[in-house]
Amino acid sequence: MPDSIMFSGDGFVVLEPDQPEQFLSPTELFDKLKAILADRQADLPRDLQRFDSIDDQAQYLMESSCELDVGPGQFLQWYVIRTEK
Repeated sequence: MPDSIMFSGDGFVVLEPDQPEQFLSPTELFDKLKAILADRQADLPRDLQRFDSIDDQAQYLMESSCELDVGPGQFLQWYVIRTEK
């Protein structure tokens, strides 16, 4: 499992195909992941199937991943950013 320090910071840069990069707060990324997951409950990645709630699924992704396959040729990637040393 990755070191948890990799996932702590002030916000996230989010990348999607054919979109400019976005800078999101943790709350904004959490809400974005929840919206995507709400539409994919019938087709969840295996590691998310063990969670009963969308909130738990989104939190798990934020704490343990940096990418979600959202369909053919589509993805969502997020990376922690820190604004201070």
